[in-house]
Amino acid sequence: MEFGRPVHRPRAWTIALALAAALSGCQSKGSVSEALDPAAIVAPNGQEASTAAGSRAAAGPPQATQSLGTGSTKVAMLLPLSAPGPAGETGRKMLDAAKLAMTDLGNGLLTLTIEDTRGDGAYAKDLAVKAITSGEKVVIGPTELPAAQHIAKLSGTKRPPVLALADNFAGGPGVYAVRLSEADSAAAGAAAIAAKGARKFVLLVAAGADAGAVEKRVANALSIYGATLAVTVPYSVADGGAKAVADMGSLVDAPEAVIVASGDGSPSAILAALKSKGIPGKATSLVGTNRWLEHPMDPLFDGAYIAALDLGETGPIADRFKTTFSYQPDVNVAYAYDMVALTAGIASAVGPDGFSKQVLENPSGFRGSTGLFRFRADGSSERSMPFYRVEKGALKLVAKSTSGF
Repeated sequence: MEFGRPVHRPRAWTIALALAAALSGCQSKGSVSEALDPAAIVAPNGQEASTAAGSRAAAGPPQATQSLGTGSTKVAMLLPLSAPGPAGETGRKMLDAAKLAMTDLGNGLLTLTIEDTRGDGAYAKDLAVKAITSGEKVVIGPTELPAAQHIAKLSGTKRPPVLALADNFAGGPGVYAVRLSEADSAAAGAAAIAAKGARKFVLLVAAGADAGAVEKRVANALSIYGATLAVTVPYSVADGGAKAVADMGSLVDAPEAVIVASGDGSPSAILAALKSKGIPGKATSLVGTNRWLEHPMDPLFDGAYIAALDLGETGPIADRFKTTFSYQPDVNVAYAYDMVALTAGIASAVGPDGFSKQVLENPSGFRGSTGLFRFRADGSSERSMPFYRVEKGALKLVAKSTSGF
């Protein structure tokens, strides 16, 4: 996307949306009950209400509702603007990204209403339900994972699409996962190695709620190339994964590749255990994930392959963002900018009632500041990412893209 030319609609959006426009049909205006099943709005047993009470106590003063743009397409954006710590910082960066995207593309097309979720999952859920049932054409956010997961479970025949910004969200029908998840990164990296001929893979995954999603995505990606996930070994971060590496040796003989999905923790401890077994080596490749890159580069990373976002794609908006807001943007800025830009692009090409599944799940995908991506019917996203090898503490490009659409 040529973000540096805000006067014209970017060529990449034009190409992607030309096909989308041909597939789309106008959506009829439904009632509140069609947008969302009223029986599903109230959380059962008051479980989320008790969660809200605890989290709101730690939140800062809430920010007032903000409105950007004067367009006919009504869009809600849910951000943790007053949340404490990193969550609030992320929310405020995303707000600045939305402002830039509206200036570039959206001011005459969208009316963007921005609500402060306070970093509270239950309150974010309530705001999302309100947006879904009050005539918004699209909901961007929330960033809170429990809220995104709750919304994905609700029924409604004519619910507007939700572009969820929660980290490691798997998605659901009509509730699309925007961010690159560890499952997607692991799957793309494994597929790239399988495409080169490797057939027997092992997955070492940090034990937790995300382990199953990582395993499923990796297995599916490998199956396309006739490769197999021979064994998945969840590991405990507490013992550094040493036991999992020892178990791996007894469970599978001579794997051709080992994937390490480390979750929130640093992979260094389990990489040390693997190195003692000669991995990576000539016979066995090592595949990491985007989550590794959240930690300082460790010499133990050397030799590993990683599929990750191309940060060079953010270049066209990065300079203008820094000039406008006086700080360096990060990937959170890119995600928020892309979703506002995507919404403006669809509103321009198809109109306010054009946010159909056919448009959003267009197989050709969309190109934004995070690269080429597309949404699937199950709400997950696919990205065409660069493939890197870690050499001397730096990422060296192996292939410009792990896949094409």
